[in-house]
Amino acid sequence: MSKTTVAVLFGGRSTEHEVSIMSAMNVISSIPPEKYYVLPIYITRDGRWLLYEGAAENIRGASLEKIGVNCIVSPDLSHGGLLRIVGGKARPVGADVVFPVLHGKNGEDGTVQGLCELAGIPVVGCGALSSAVSMDKAFTNLIAKASGIAHTPYVVAHRNEMGDTAGILRRTRKLGYPCFVKPANAGSSVGVSKAGGKRELIAALEKAFEHDRKAIIEKAVAGRELECAVLGGDEPSASPVGEVISAAEFYDYDAKYHNDESRAIVPADIPEDKAEEIRAAALAVFAAVDGSGMARADFFLEEGTGRVLFNEINTIPGFTAVSLYPALWREAGITREELCDRLIGIALERGRRD
Repeated sequence: MSKTTVAVLFGGRSTEHEVSIMSAMNVISSIPPEKYYVLPIYITRDGRWLLYEGAAENIRGASLEKIGVNCIVSPDLSHGGLLRIVGGKARPVGADVVFPVLHGKNGEDGTVQGLCELAGIPVVGCGALSSAVSMDKAFTNLIAKASGIAHTPYVVAHRNEMGDTAGILRRTRKLGYPCFVKPANAGSSVGVSKAGGKRELIAALEKAFEHDRKAIIEKAVAGRELECAVLGGDEPSASPVGEVISAAEFYDYDAKYHNDESRAIVPADIPEDKAEEIRAAALAVFAAVDGSGMARADFFLEEGTGRVLFNEINTIPGFTAVSLYPALWREAGITREELCDRLIGIALERGRRD
């Protein structure tokens, strides 16, 4: 039986370029070689697409910018999807499915998913619409609210409002201090700040607006940070619940990837009824955004009240050594190899059906 060809996209132009590379190395090494042939495609910081044609196991540490061959995904169905470009000539490569391991903008926000849909190539994970609304925290919160899912109180601010900071401060008064400021479209806590007063809030907005034209200002929740993974198509499953313990004041980029004192506890030491409530909420959010394949939903367990509050959903969760998505499924008895196999299978089945 011939192998299925999987094009793994990684790198990209977002601020999460390095995280994407770390995740992709683990994904590539976890795709069962007896069933699949892997085509690693590295997207440079300046937006060039480079296909690596050597053995997939040799990619770790390779200088892809030197040895990669230019390639593109063509939305013209007569081109056959993925094209290899050498000497000014384009030749079809023949990818059966695309596995995007692109965190952040231009990868997790529906852009690549839409391109693959135009090219007629099945894509692992959520489609264009669910990716876009899940990436934008303002839209995700609107969807959660409309679906009756309890979420963190928030206010949306836009870059063009910075001429009227007094107006922003009036609207955020109800949130109180401290509060958190996030770019609406970013991941890995890039551009996130904690503000303890008015001046810090304005400075935090300026930082967030370096990454996006829209920002979310959220009430700080005193409580525990909990995460749940979702896997599946029409009948998805929720994983055990994990807890994030940050070495810093909050779980920012450095705390996630550069501070060895940050840790994750799997499974989280919480009452079973709360774990069930979080699993149910994760599935509800996944359904509300019309998710498919995979996602990781993040929650707070509020101190004192015991309320479960939805924070955000990540449709291309990390696959790094410290990432919770594969760790949560490992706790459920699913290896990373089985996880990748299932995700590819879900994408192929959806491609055949749709």
